[in-house]
Amino acid sequence: MAGRSPILSRLLVRRSGELVTGQTEICIEGFPRCGNTFAVVAFQAAQLRTISIAHHVHASGSVLIAVRMRKPAIVLIREPEEAVLSLMVRLRYLRAGQVLRSYIGFYRGLLPHLRRFVVGPFADVVTDFGDIIRQVNQRFGTDFREFHPTEEHLRAVKEEVDRWDRGAFGSREGVDRGGASPNELRDRLKEELRPAYRHRRLAAQRAAAERVYRRFVQNPGTS
Repeated sequence: MAGRSPILSRLLVRRSGELVTGQTEICIEGFPRCGNTFAVVAFQAAQLRTISIAHHVHASGSVLIAVRMRKPAIVLIREPEEAVLSLMVRLRYLRAGQVLRSYIGFYRGLLPHLRRFVVGPFADVVTDFGDIIRQVNQRFGTDFREFHPTEEHLRAVKEEVDRWDRGAFGSREGVDRGGASPNELRDRLKEELRPAYRHRRLAAQRAAAERVYRRFVQNPGTS
């Protein structure tokens, strides 16, 4: 997870992920639990044809491949605390320190390339993804259709996201823990894990993660 080199990303790609290739039209990538599934489904739903999207590798090396191939790319990011806790709920064997290290490694390796992709903060992805697509078109000279978050469009995206989740997680508990849509069980489990995330021994790692996050969302494209 969160490999930084293009070679390693080829080894880390999951069955559900798609690496960048010559046919890729856009890369939509992020650390797990940062709105990846919603973004990919919403992006495709807005288009009039099937788009070749590289996605769900969850390795920064995949983004680096897109950068080197001059492909349009969106890098998704979420506040570290919420991203880490959500992944810990999904994968119960992980510890906060492990996930924080992976989060930092994923995004720190991309800092030198901020001008080469569009940043998609989680809050913007789930409320105004059309604006992020607009930024892609402006930066890369593309003409992708923007996603309009009407009630009808959001319902269609949610249905497709839920279908993906059922295929990925199978059981009801698996969907509740790991699916993209929020639910009460996941919220409760995150609260139970929050003290572990906020333990004083992780203060330095939390601070490092927050610094990386601020670099992405405050000054994208200025490094």
